[in-house]
Amino acid sequence: MSGPYASPRSGTSGPAVTLPTLRKLRQAGQPIVCLTAYDASFAAILDHVGIDLVLVGDTLGMVVQGHASTIPVTVDHMVYHTTLVARALKRAWLVADLPFLSYSDPSQALASAGRLLQEGGAKMVKLEGHAGQAAIVEALATNGIPVCAHLGLRPQSEYKIGGFRAAGRSQAEAEKVCEDARRLEDAGADLLLLECVPSLLAAEITRAAHVPVIGIGAGASVDGQILVLYDILGLSQSIRPRFVENFLTGGRSIAEAVAAYAEAVRNRSYPEPRHGFES
Repeated sequence: MSGPYASPRSGTSGPAVTLPTLRKLRQAGQPIVCLTAYDASFAAILDHVGIDLVLVGDTLGMVVQGHASTIPVTVDHMVYHTTLVARALKRAWLVADLPFLSYSDPSQALASAGRLLQEGGAKMVKLEGHAGQAAIVEALATNGIPVCAHLGLRPQSEYKIGGFRAAGRSQAEAEKVCEDARRLEDAGADLLLLECVPSLLAAEITRAAHVPVIGIGAGASVDGQILVLYDILGLSQSIRPRFVENFLTGGRSIAEAVAAYAEAVRNRSYPEPRHGFES
């Protein structure tokens, strides 16, 4: 892989990923490879393989703790799991979720994010956002905290929206997601994450953005892809979303499955059109 930044091959080390690294990948048209992790053992595998961004997601409430949603996850839970993952990472950029009701106003968001960075070792926090939270993103950014804004399907709002469903399919919803992305980027978001939005809408937002855009169920035109680690290993017991692909097949080891996912993202064989949503 050529360009201003080349991701290391499996089994090699490389310079630590930074925000400028992610921006250079976007500028060079090199896909950013992201996965979740919740403990040191899996995190070490991801780092060794060369995953660019590791997210300690509040999905741990479902895949680790056994809850039906992410709602029960607390800041203490997130700090604990982020600490475990941080110990194992040498290269990957580490992002941690701000859990439900931990960022209701700028003061609370600063306190929660501060714990994830100071105690947990995260480099960036992710929040499920909309335009009305611009002041929260601005407060974090002004205080030197990198922010990833999560748009589209927002699992922490599942009770309000009636469950997990694709977002942005109607004209009104699409316009709102675009406006949310613009407002939060203007407020200081360093990354955007689009979940379960139509592929054409994701492409439109990516073209308009000035920061890297990561997708999950958002088609192939974004700057990077993220999946839940347990999903690519076929470990999740719930109904499999259409964007999930099991890479632990054909007798592969866990490390080989992670490497296969990373290669599929980088050579753009994943995601395929069948993994995305239409308007």
